[in-house]
Amino acid sequence: MSLRLVVFDVDGTLVDSQGQIHQAMEDAFAALGLTAPDRAAVRGIIGLSLPQAMAVLAPDASEDTQARLVAAYKEAYFTRRTQGGAEAASPLYPGARMALEALAKDEEVLLAVATGKSRRGLEHLLEAHDLRRFFISTQVADDHPSKPHPSMLWQVLSETGVAADAGVMLGDTSFDMEMGRAAGLSSLGVSWGYHPAQALRDHGAVEVLPDFGALMPALNTIWRMS
Repeated sequence: MSLRLVVFDVDGTLVDSQGQIHQAMEDAFAALGLTAPDRAAVRGIIGLSLPQAMAVLAPDASEDTQARLVAAYKEAYFTRRTQGGAEAASPLYPGARMALEALAKDEEVLLAVATGKSRRGLEHLLEAHDLRRFFISTQVADDHPSKPHPSMLWQVLSETGVAADAGVMLGDTSFDMEMGRAAGLSSLGVSWGYHPAQALRDHGAVEVLPDFGALMPALNTIWRMS
């Protein structure tokens, strides 16, 4: 049996969490008496690990202030998630569950996650949406360098034993596309996330999907060519 692999980003790919992220970012900057970045700037950093994100959003702040922003963001995100619930605050995109269920039925296909979320944040979201059962490997920002470093994908390949050229990285940001390419996986972009489709193509996407219904045909095309 020749195993194949699909690695999913989370925010902007499986779930629409931008509202919750924007609100928590505004809370974090307000807690330190700083002016919050605009929504376009926040969308641009989604996918990065928090220290790297804060370095981009507050480049003139000291390292100590950036670290305090990270802590304030985590507290704000946790508070808002507790109040509103992950399922409501970060809903699944249309077709996401159906695509996961279809892929999970194929014994030759393994599914994994590579996300800039923390372990606590990812586990809460997987539980809220009943998604944990789909994924054989889940890689988070706590344990790796920030995307686009390929460390997360190297770990997934190590855990699953799948060859890199039989793997596909699915994501919505240029960081995901670059990470996939750096690890030797094919990168598929999604049009419903947080970075423009052209940016995904410019950073290595072999295709940008219009919806989850296009995922299986795209995967079959990639795997036929590998």
